[in-house]
Amino acid sequence: MSKATPQRHPAGAARLRPHITDTIIEVVLDELAETGYTRMSMEAVARRAGVGKAAIYRRWASKEALVQEVVARFAWRAAPVPDNGNLREDIAEFLADALLVQSDLRATRIIADLTAEGMRNPQLLETFYRSVREPRRDAGTAMLRRAVERGELPRGLDPDLALDCLIGLVYARPQSLGDSGELTYPYDRHRLLDVIMTALPACRH
Repeated sequence: MSKATPQRHPAGAARLRPHITDTIIEVVLDELAETGYTRMSMEAVARRAGVGKAAIYRRWASKEALVQEVVARFAWRAAPVPDNGNLREDIAEFLADALLVQSDLRATRIIADLTAEGMRNPQLLETFYRSVREPRRDAGTAMLRRAVERGELPRGLDPDLALDCLIGLVYARPQSLGDSGELTYPYDRHRLLDVIMTALPACRH
């Protein structure tokens, strides 16, 4: 009986090892945070990841394709959809998650850079919105809808205005450098929570 011929993989397929892909992705995140999308080069990514440029181009056809996949896969953690039975606790959880995202300096720098770059790159902006912005807006919409059903918010609520109010106050809060050189917020989360609870009922059609 003749021996079975070993199965051969298509050329290049066996070399797409997951741990190398993961290493490249982590390097891209670091490069985006440190140098930004415009200045980031495939050469720098390859050198820092300890791989040849061919290893990157076997996975992604271009820098734009690479960054789009990295953003889509990373997405700065899944957005929570709080459901604690009352609006105040839901918003407190939503706010706590936002603080975790904002405390990640690498993520904060990448988000700021890609938001600016997206103004010049519509395809990248679409990926960024779909992966980062839309999940958080969807979570906020679900949270507000349940509050309306429970009678905590008026039936005449303008969901778009209420969502803009919520997202703006939670994610777009100004930060300043403290005496220690660290970013700080001008007011605490309890005060912010009170302001949000006061503002949302006013967001009517």
